[in-house]
Amino acid sequence: MSRVILITGISASGKSTVAQALAERLPRSAHVRGDAFRRMVVNGRAEMTPELAEEALGQLRLRYAIAAEVADRYAEAGFTAVVQDVVLGKELEYFVSLVRSRLDVVVLAPSAEAVEIRERDRPKTGYGEWTVAQLDHSLRTETPRIGHWVDSSSLTVEETVDLILARIG
Repeated sequence: MSRVILITGISASGKSTVAQALAERLPRSAHVRGDAFRRMVVNGRAEMTPELAEEALGQLRLRYAIAAEVADRYAEAGFTAVVQDVVLGKELEYFVSLVRSRLDVVVLAPSAEAVEIRERDRPKTGYGEWTVAQLDHSLRTETPRIGHWVDSSSLTVEETVDLILARIG
């Protein structure tokens, strides 16, 4: 059945890896990487910072709108679109409102300690002006409890995907 699955969480929570592994386990799937739309802006990109500048928030919402549209187009064509992006706080409700297809939301919520280890051990960095503690706090206190929340702190990628598939049916 075609649908959209949003995989969200803070940076280094495992979104990219889990989204790719999940898409690989589905018969007709596409992996929609929300951050790709941010990187398409060549000049004038406003990065998200703790100050939450109006221009940066506008560009973030544009990125979400594009990702939702692309995901819906894949779903309409019979694919399961696995969207992966950092969607926290009230922006989660905004993203959900954009998707027209059947939508499953999965929030990866490993402990802050697990995220710090993952961030330290990976080649790229997801944290500029933000700290793991700041984003983790936003996730746990400001993000609505929509969808399936998965504490993947001690789970392998395969175990996380198994759990997601069991929960979304």
